[in-house]
Order: sequence, then structure tokens, then C-alpha cells
Amino acid sequence: MKRIAAIIFLLTFFAYISEAQVDRSKKPEPGPAPEIKIGDYESFQLENGLKVFVVENHKMPRVTFSLVLDIDPVLEGEDAGYVSFAGQLLRTGTKNRSKSQIDEDIDFIGANLSTAPTGINAGCLSQHTEKLVEIISDIILNAEFKQNELDKIRKQTISGLAAEKDDPNAIAGNVGQALTYGLDHPYGEQLTEASVEKITLEMCSDYYNSYFKPNIAYLSIVGDITKDDAEDLIEQYLGKWQRGDVPKHEYKKPRTPLVNKVAIVDRPNSVQSVIHITYPIDLKRGSEDVIKASLCNTILGGSFSSRLMQNLREDKGYTYGARSSLISDELVGRFDASCQARNIVTDSAITEFLNEMKKLRSEKVGEDELQSMKNYLTGTFSRSLENPQTIANFAINIERYGLPKDYYKNYLKNLQAVTSDDIQQMAKKYIKPNNAYILVVGNADEIAEKLKSFSVSRKIDYYDIYGNEYDPSVKKIPEGITVESVIEKYINALGGKENMEKIKDRVITMKGNVQGMDITVTLSQKIPNKFLMDLDVGGGMMKQKVVFDGEKGKTSGMGQEEMMEGDDLEEMKIQATMFEVLYYEKYGIKTELKGIETIGGKDAYKVAITYPSGKQGTDYFDVNTGLKIRELKTQQSQQGTVTQTVDFDDYREVEGVKTAYKLTQSFGPQSVPLEVVSIQVNSGLDDSVFEVK
Repeated sequence: MKRIAAIIFLLTFFAYISEAQVDRSKKPEPGPAPEIKIGDYESFQLENGLKVFVVENHKMPRVTFSLVLDIDPVLEGEDAGYVSFAGQLLRTGTKNRSKSQIDEDIDFIGANLSTAPTGINAGCLSQHTEKLVEIISDIILNAEFKQNELDKIRKQTISGLAAEKDDPNAIAGNVGQALTYGLDHPYGEQLTEASVEKITLEMCSDYYNSYFKPNIAYLSIVGDITKDDAEDLIEQYLGKWQRGDVPKHEYKKPRTPLVNKVAIVDRPNSVQSVIHITYPIDLKRGSEDVIKASLCNTILGGSFSSRLMQNLREDKGYTYGARSSLISDELVGRFDASCQARNIVTDSAITEFLNEMKKLRSEKVGEDELQSMKNYLTGTFSRSLENPQTIANFAINIERYGLPKDYYKNYLKNLQAVTSDDIQQMAKKYIKPNNAYILVVGNADEIAEKLKSFSVSRKIDYYDIYGNEYDPSVKKIPEGITVESVIEKYINALGGKENMEKIKDRVITMKGNVQGMDITVTLSQKIPNKFLMDLDVGGGMMKQKVVFDGEKGKTSGMGQEEMMEGDDLEEMKIQATMFEVLYYEKYGIKTELKGIETIGGKDAYKVAITYPSGKQGTDYFDVNTGLKIRELKTQQSQQGTVTQTVDFDDYREVEGVKTAYKLTQSFGPQSVPLEVVSIQVNSGLDDSVFEVK
């Protein structure tokens, strides 16, 4: 006890002495920038121009390779996507290996390898280094693209694009790029199903043959290897890589708008908006402004403690997260601030974004806040040095962008030297609250009117999901067109009420594939409203069943069963009805014609549907054919409220009634393409099929 008491006494005594020696009336001066030693690298260059940087790290028996090609962005135009396809095809075969052989060789040595249109990344245990370099060289020197592999990539890409159509964040990203850079700029052009369908093997091969040259390539090698061994290996396997002239490209520089422009992508049924405030900036990688501008953005919205986060999340409660970014780029950079906010506070959130941007320009940052953000960036930079690949990336950046040799060694010193005057100067130069695109993806009916206040002219520009501007007032509903006439045209387009009522029972089987798993959906119906859905995923891996006998309903799957109750049961009575559209009046379903929108390049009548329970949906009917091409329904899920979208295509007549043979169902970010493989009509389904046990 005496020893413990003595220790406590000494600690208290020294604390008292320290307190007596510190003048608390004076704020302590910030210390000097911490000394951080950046690891060394060695480099060499082959005669063909390939520049190689080696970072030795013998702590782990592993080596990684990163090849970067310094290629000017390529404007792909109507064939947008072929550059990306070329990068993916590099991984699918060479003159010496098929894709399966590449996979087997990589798996056998426990390696990883990925390809992109501007390079290759790979890694393995150091004992397999030569084998991996041989595989990399085979891909670089002997790439051979095959049609069947291109077709696989095309199918996967189209499936992904279908999912993006109903993903508000993906839509905002695409349209934001289109606004910032322009559709005729490589950073702003849009990938579409139409452009993907046009991609040919020749386009991809031409890209590979034109741009994969050693004289524009930088290779970093990091890990358990010496510079001499690396030089021997690279000379042996990539020394015969032939240099060549590479196309150069120049583009018109995008400009910030003269005044704020408000843009909306109308997304009916959205309960929250995705907000982006964005514009292009001229900030090169090697600019002396980069460090100061980065710190300026960190204060605004580049960290969890930033002003945007503290204001919109912590103080106002408008969003879970509000961020900003200031991107430097050799061609053209970009500022972007974004969040997701409820419809009712969309305009308030934008107001706070702009207020914080203006405040950073008009008021100097306090020293405490400035030092706090310097500390944050210091920590981020220091942690990045724990990865040896960072050193290699530094070496490539210095060479590629013409940075001073000591750029990264002096980073922390230069960061600590930034003053509040510098921050205000950067804010006035790069933060433009009056010259931005204010983009909102959301329900225009609920938010558009309030957004007019952010436009000097009170004009709002409307864009589709591909960044094409349109005037919603031009697509006015023709005189004489009513919601009743639209629905009547739809019924007639299907085959008419008389033919529809002849169908007493029907079984539709659909198949699809998502993430490599086969999906089979079988829908069975019998008048007036008996319903059965069987879902099989992965050949029995997961099964789900929904059955309704006209009065009772049950869902089952994953070992659980649940009887339908309340609103779910009442809605099922309606949705299980054969050709529900014939019985809107009977079930008290209200409809309202809301306008004309473009869906997949087709003008469509937009009809709002309101069920007796109060739940709402939206149906879209092709103006020309009368057929339904899309339906939206808002659903509750564990992740909150999401919109379920079903697109209909390829209508075919069966027993006098047309049925869509292609359906794409999107629920949140997930998209499931389905194709009808069989339809049985009036086969005499027994009531026992729909029995609820």
C-alpha cells in the first residue's frame, strides 16, 4: 500500500509542477510538421521505354505488380463502352491461353490478376514471381479477343445498366458527369444499352493495338524482390514489347455555368432526393494549389468532422451524410458536394450546402479548426505510408505528372504551412456557390416548385437518366386524351376485354440469371383471383412460395411460413385478380393521368394508381402501341422505402391476348431480367393447386 501511495503522490506532485510551469493564458503553438520517412525506391527503364519502379519490402514473402498506361481519355461516341470492354477482354484469353487456362494458372500459384483499359494489377507469393510475370507478359504481348467472351461482357453490362435505371445514386452520378463535362466529352458521355449493342470485337482490338505500348507505360513492383532480380525478369519477359506511336487527344475545356442552373431527373415515387452541387474546375495534379485546395475541401466536406456533415447531419438532421470532393485532373477537375435528403427538406438541404460554401469564401477559418483538419490529413497521409504500394504510386506520380522529386517528402511540411488566408484564397478560387449545377434526382411533383428559388430565372431544366435535356411542357397530353381512354387503349392493345375474359386459368414460366445463379419463376392464376407463385433460385438453393386461394394467403421460404393479414391480404385479393386492369372500378382503385414521359426512348402516358389501402404506384403506357412498358410500386423493406420497377417488352399474342415475354424487375440496386419460356392457357387448373394449408 505504501508503494502505491508513493506512486500516486509522485504523479500528483509532477502534475502540479507541470501545471505551475504552463502559462494557460497563452495558446500553445502548434508543433513542427512530424518527420515521416518515406521509403526509398529504385527505378530503371527498358530500351522500349517502359519505366519500372521497385520498392523492396522483405517483411512478407509477396510481390505485387501494377502497370499503368498514360492514355489520354478517349471519346467513344455512339460506341461508348468499348474501351472498358477492351480492358475486361484482356483477362479472357491470349494466343497461348484460353480464359480457363489463365484462371487455372493464376489459381494454381495462389495469385490474383485483374485487367483494365489502362493497366494490369497482379500479386503472388514471391516464390511464384517469375510464373506471374510470364502470365502478365503473355497478356500484354499476345492478347487475343474472342466473340463469345465479348458477348458475355455485353450481357453482364446490359444487366448492370438495367439495375442502374432504378438506382438514384447511379442516375445522379451519370447525369452529374453529363452536366459537368458535357455529353460530348469523354468524362461526360453515357454508356447505354444502344451503345453497348454496337460494340464490336474489332473496336476492342483496335484499342488494345493502338494504346498498349511500353513507351507510355509505368510498372511498379513492390515486395520481396530486389531491383536486380526485377530488372532481369522484366527485361526477359517484357523487353520484346514493341514501342509505338500512341494517339493523343484534345477536348474543349468545360466551363462553369455563369449562374446557378437547377436540374431535375424526375423519379416518381421517390421519398427522398439525391442532391449534387457540381461544376468543373481547372486544378492540375502538379499545381501548387493542390495541397491547399485539398485542405480547403476537407474543412468544407471532406471528413466526418467537416462543416457540411456537422451542419446537415448533426445539427439539422437532414441526412445521414453530406460530403464534398475537389478532384484534380490533368484534363479537367471537378467539385462535387452531395447528400440524400427527404423530399420535404430537399430545398432546405441545398440552402445549407450553399450557405456553407459562401461562408468558407467570406470568413476566415479559425486556427483550431484549421489545425484539426491538418491533423486529420496528416494522419491519413501517415497511414497510407504503411502500404508499400503507396511509395510506388508516389514514384509513378512524380514521373508521370512532372512533380518535384521531393514533393511527397515535403508534403507534411507544406500542409502545415497552409494558413487561413490560403484557405480563403482557395475557397474564392474553387468554391463557387453561384456558378454551379444543382442536380436533384427525385419526385418532381413534390420538389420542383421549391427548387425554383435557386435559379435566377426560376427556370428548372429537366433531364432523362442519360443526361439528355427535355422540356416536359412540350409533351402535353393531347386534347381528348383521358385516363379512361389510355386504359381502354391498353385493354384493346392486349386483345380486348372479350378475349381477356375467355382466359379462365394461366400458367407462365419465366427464367433468368443473376450473379451466376439461375432463377425460375412460375406464376399460376385462376379466375377470379386465385394465385400461386413459385420461385426457385440456384436449382433449389433457395425456394419461395406465395399462394392465395381467393380468401386466405400465405408466404413461405427459407424454412419460414407467414399468413397474410391486414392490408397485405386486402392488396393480394386485388393483385391476384386475372387482368386486374379490368376491375379497377370494382375494387375502388383510383387512377389519374399525370402527363407524358420518355421511357426507354418511347413516349409514354404516366398514370398514377392509388389502391384502397392508400399505397400508390405508377404505370406507363406506350403512346403509340398502348401497351404497358413500365410499372412502379413503392415497397417497404428492411432498408426502408424502396421503389420496385418492372419493365415490359417483347409482347406476343397467346390465345388472342398479348403477354410481355421480357420483364426486367428492379428492386433497389438489384435488377433481375426474366424471359417467358412457356405459357399454358385454359389447361383446367384444379382449385387444389391454390390450397392454403
